[in-house]
Amino acid sequence: MTRAILFIVALCFIAKSNGKTFTECELVHELRRQGFPEHQLKDWVCLIEAESSKRTHVVGGSNSDGSHDYGLFQINNRYWCNDDLLLDDISIASQCSKTIFGVHGFNAWVGWVNKCKGKNLPNLHC
Repeated sequence: MTRAILFIVALCFIAKSNGKTFTECELVHELRRQGFPEHQLKDWVCLIEAESSKRTHVVGGSNSDGSHDYGLFQINNRYWCNDDLLLDDISIASQCSKTIFGVHGFNAWVGWVNKCKGKNLPNLHC
């Protein structure tokens, strides 16, 4: 009985550590639900694909200052938000991303600059 309980607890931790990987349509629907402007959705989807491959659990390698980038939007924990950025519920990460966008626009994300900026982004069919 004890082994079974430990096994179930271990599975819960493994499932949590794997996070969520969004499909494109799941991501689009969630971004809409979080209130991202419709005219920016292609850029947000491209940014998220470039930064985290649509995965909520990604932790970037150590930056030169020892900080890390977390979650779906790869938000830096030194300069921005640092709580709950790896959750499958992206509400906190979405709010933080909107704050970053309000200060720096999409240029705050290297992935967007390198893979999305100035590109003819594909239409979203969701």
